[in-house]
Amino acid sequence: MHQMSPWDHFEAVTRPALATAPRNFLASIRADSASNGILIAVRRRNTGWIFDHLIGVSQFQGISDRNASSFIVKHGLVSFEDIEVALRSAPTCPRLEAYWTFSDCRYRKAEHACSEPLHIGACTLPQHPTRKGSLIRAAYALFLFIRDVCDGDFVGWIDQRLAAADPGIGAPNRAVQMGAALLDPLRNIIGIGDKVWSMALADLLLAGDPTRERWVTTGAGMVVIDSLLHNHLHRTGVLRRFGAEHPYGPRCYASGGCSDLLRGLAARIDARRYNPTFPASFPRFVQSAIWRLCSTTNLDHCNGNRIDDRDRCQNTACPAFTACDRLALHA
Repeated sequence: MHQMSPWDHFEAVTRPALATAPRNFLASIRADSASNGILIAVRRRNTGWIFDHLIGVSQFQGISDRNASSFIVKHGLVSFEDIEVALRSAPTCPRLEAYWTFSDCRYRKAEHACSEPLHIGACTLPQHPTRKGSLIRAAYALFLFIRDVCDGDFVGWIDQRLAAADPGIGAPNRAVQMGAALLDPLRNIIGIGDKVWSMALADLLLAGDPTRERWVTTGAGMVVIDSLLHNHLHRTGVLRRFGAEHPYGPRCYASGGCSDLLRGLAARIDARRYNPTFPASFPRFVQSAIWRLCSTTNLDHCNGNRIDDRDRCQNTACPAFTACDRLALHA
């Protein structure tokens, strides 16, 4: 019997997810962005609004969406203006002087402690509503990054970074190179990981200004790897067939990890067959389709609620069942 190649197998287990993916995927993102004010914010280079949007997205990590939303509704979020006003009062802590000095702040809400204990009594970080110290550190770090590295113009910084990294239309891995030009410096902002940055930036770039070709190309090439998607790649046998088995975490975004595999698959699939307005290679769409297959709020097939991960999957209702290797997640 002919042995299926790893790529053919990957495409076979993904084909059912793509068949049910919404054809209005891109239009829906842009409609939501228009209603949320992203288009106007980008057009007007409203850095404060974009900051507030990014900080809002950053809250949905390490906790259920429902609990994160409940906290936001009850306590609100720190805003660009809040931090601007707080820093205008000239706090005494030397960590707050600049983005680069802030990197070793180490504020921890639960212990009410930091790397400058003599200054914590007058520090502004504990005065803001937040679930945990890392989130308020992330907000201050992003504010200082925008102020000190981007000269207060986040949209302009994105334009400059993408232009400098652009190898030219048609170059291999163009979207990856431009995406790395944005993600690499942002990874240094403690408290916001690859998953959140990829999620927030992908939609901002795809919808912020459809006439900015570099933005759209870069956003289309970004993928978001959460535990649902990683576990799917394990259960289906994709990771094993590529010799890429690894635990969920930073290695998902490393060379040869989940993100590389998804982009490789997207390069083999012409997304225009699903919607002629899509870019030919559309990793974000492919990733989203797989996520929908797994998510309990969508197709609800490949997840820990449906599958006893001590054994092989028995969910015969899953449209990918016959092509799947059905590997136990916890053997």
